[in-house]
Amino acid sequence: QVQLVESGGGFVQAGGSLRLSCAASGKIFTINAMGWYRQAPGKKRELVARITGDGIINYTNAVKGRFTISRDDAWKTLSLQMNSLKPEDTAVYYCKADRTEAWARFTTWGQGTQVTVSS
Repeated sequence: QVQLVESGGGFVQAGGSLRLSCAASGKIFTINAMGWYRQAPGKKRELVARITGDGIINYTNAVKGRFTISRDDAWKTLSLQMNSLKPEDTAVYYCKADRTEAWARFTTWGQGTQVTVSS
């Protein structure tokens, strides 16, 4: 099993920066990809950024050029550097890990961390 714990959320003014971290533990060697998702009140949970073991990175258009996703080689830490934050970035941000074990696929979600951006 894998456990995920997010940290780094908080309050920031528009134009400011935050860095989110996700600490993974357990069978992290089975992880294939990890990503950051967010959900604002009244909206669907959406992909923010995702990175695979093959080095493929995807960002939602809304954050391209402002956010940067990264990880360490062992999948112990997933980070999201958020610059030039906008009020519309306000949401609960979740860390997700996808892994494969015994030919079965598993998805693990973190508890989430609140990011609030004021104008």
